[in-house]
Amino acid sequence: MDEEGNFIELGGEFPLEENEHFNKLSVNTLMSDIQVPTNVYNKDPNILNGVYMSEALNDVFISNFQKDPTLTWQYFGSSAGFFRLYPGIKWTPDSNRVVSFDCRNRNWYIQAATSPKDIVILVDVSGSMKGLKMTIAKHTINTILDTLGENDFVNVIAYTDYVRYVEPCFKGTLVQADLDNREHFKLLVEELHVKGEAKVKKAMKESFRILADARANGQGSLCNQAIMLITDGAMEDFQSVFEEFNWPDKKVRVFTYLIGRDMTFSENIKWIACNNKGYYTHISTLADVQENVMEYLHVLSRPMVINHDHDIIWTEALFRRTFLKYRIYISSFPTTHFQLLLLMTSVAMPVFSKKKETLSHGILLGVVGTDVPLLEVMKLAPRYKLGAHGYAFLITNNGYILAHPDLRPLYIDGKKLKPKPNYNSVDLSEAEWEDTEDSLRTAMVKGETGTLTLDVRAAVDKGKRPLFLKNEYFYTTINKTPFSFGMVLTRGHGQYMFFGNVSVEEGLHDLQQPDLTIADEWTYCETDIDPHHRKLTQLQAVVRYLTGKEPDLECDEILLQQVLFDAVVTAPLEAYWTALMLTAPGNAVYCPTRVTLYDYQAMCKNAHHHTSGARALLSPAESVLSVLMKILSSPAHRQKKVELMQPCNTEYPGFMYDTSIRETNSIIKCGRCQKMFVLQQVPNSNLVMLVVQADCDCILNSFEHNATVKCNRMKSQKIRRRPESCHAYHPHENGKDCGGACGIAVSLTLCFICLATSLALH
Repeated sequence: MDEEGNFIELGGEFPLEENEHFNKLSVNTLMSDIQVPTNVYNKDPNILNGVYMSEALNDVFISNFQKDPTLTWQYFGSSAGFFRLYPGIKWTPDSNRVVSFDCRNRNWYIQAATSPKDIVILVDVSGSMKGLKMTIAKHTINTILDTLGENDFVNVIAYTDYVRYVEPCFKGTLVQADLDNREHFKLLVEELHVKGEAKVKKAMKESFRILADARANGQGSLCNQAIMLITDGAMEDFQSVFEEFNWPDKKVRVFTYLIGRDMTFSENIKWIACNNKGYYTHISTLADVQENVMEYLHVLSRPMVINHDHDIIWTEALFRRTFLKYRIYISSFPTTHFQLLLLMTSVAMPVFSKKKETLSHGILLGVVGTDVPLLEVMKLAPRYKLGAHGYAFLITNNGYILAHPDLRPLYIDGKKLKPKPNYNSVDLSEAEWEDTEDSLRTAMVKGETGTLTLDVRAAVDKGKRPLFLKNEYFYTTINKTPFSFGMVLTRGHGQYMFFGNVSVEEGLHDLQQPDLTIADEWTYCETDIDPHHRKLTQLQAVVRYLTGKEPDLECDEILLQQVLFDAVVTAPLEAYWTALMLTAPGNAVYCPTRVTLYDYQAMCKNAHHHTSGARALLSPAESVLSVLMKILSSPAHRQKKVELMQPCNTEYPGFMYDTSIRETNSIIKCGRCQKMFVLQQVPNSNLVMLVVQADCDCILNSFEHNATVKCNRMKSQKIRRRPESCHAYHPHENGKDCGGACGIAVSLTLCFICLATSLALH
């Protein structure tokens, strides 16, 4: 604030300029900048010294971007809490003037800072935990859950004088800490209520048994194991428990969180952590939770830091809501160009101190990383080369999909089902469901290279019509990453290719007509390599390349030849459609579109037509004009907004009609009754007549919800490929650095002030 009481910007001049490469955001490509979350004191010496130390990254970031112009965000997240981002942006607080983004909560930071882990969270729900204590405990559990990823495993146990799993379905086991399971735990934790007296011994023994069973059976992460004890006090003697289950090897770390202002049991709680290679923290307010939970990550990172291992990690795909001032929400079609551009995977590695005097403490300085748009990976398989029903996809080492065209809305009886909300936890088996033996998934998760043929049914026309195809799958691993790449071609595609010769002049003339545009999500020319080309649309790039104005552009010659041919051949259609509009009754509008699995909506606006290399999408028997389809859209048939239904675990009968069957009948069982149906072909047509008995009501909602199916699905552990490295133990680790009152203070200075004040009062 200046002398006149006006707020001023700190840090001097910081010019921003809109940049096409960074989604048209205003950025500074000559400098990185620093963000500090509101809950971290930005004048702390650790923050200021870290900011000064990391200034050297400016030149590194700029040099990286100059060498590889396809790079996006580069960043360094400090263990102290500050975040350095390149290119620099303007950070905008929310309406309460709070900047809540904390880099240490992000998957790329957590996965790079620690190895995979098995976590059992023990929470005290005895009567003494009522009120604010229980609120703090719940927030602590949720914060711990937020630090877990798909390579981690977890369970949550509430205890009083008996042990209670918050999810009875997960009794005695660990479940993968994917987004679905973490959110499920959070909902159950909110329902916890306090009562009774705390007896933690039974719960502690149960936790050790779960972890020991997972280790013995080859389940879980097979790496770090830890118990998180959240309580307001512990009067029992735990030494016998640790002697039986954990000493002398101490394979399981125990982290303790003392909840509330009462410090009566602090020594007991700290003793538990310090004698089991853990860390003790005291949480008295909700504001303390975030910083104190983060401490366990730094303890788990010690073996890796002492070994000086720079493991490179890749995260699962996330829609980049990132650190920016706005949020980007997932739409219904997550595989369009706009969506893939924002769908990112992050590659990161740890940064640590190499000072010999602090070696045993294993001091993690932070994590450095960059984002990789999945669009860059998917460009390896241009869509126009894959045919109308071909596609490419990516999966992680856990079988989760990074990118797949079948993550689209589902329809039942014309009603749209909401897509699975957690895009990054959709398993390959949920998309490629014809692979009933999981042969494709197993091979890809194991990192194998091979081929597979499957008979599949593709849904078209909003799920109303099936298409029977024989698909050939080609797959391989992507070296030095946890990802596998797959490509699907419909059998027969590529046996014939149609080429039409038109002159560049003729093709350009028709390509630049106002009634035509090309699909901007297709890459005709690479515009991201040279910064001068980034503002060009694909159509502009094509024109400038073909006219010789930009000869250095890298363009796909075959695709350009095909799109020029299509532009010439389809040029007469505008006059044809105009005539139809003039003769059509009322306000009807004819709107053309290609018939491919990618076109779920008519790409029509003001009767303009779109072409995008459609020639390569056709089978040998098809022609350009036969593929273009007229869609009549009158006021009576305008698309209405339908009510979204959330998918649930429900079973109902489904029947697939075989055209070789002229007549058949069967029954549908509906609880205590059943109804008959008869189906008969209508001669000389593509119609069938279906007659259904009406005296037994079989609506979808009447089918019983199968809780067992849901339980088995949630705790099932499909084949997965574990990360190659694990850092769970180092003999030189300093176990005495296990927390305490001074250890969690804002600074040593404040700690000494507290001690001095205490002595003065005495």
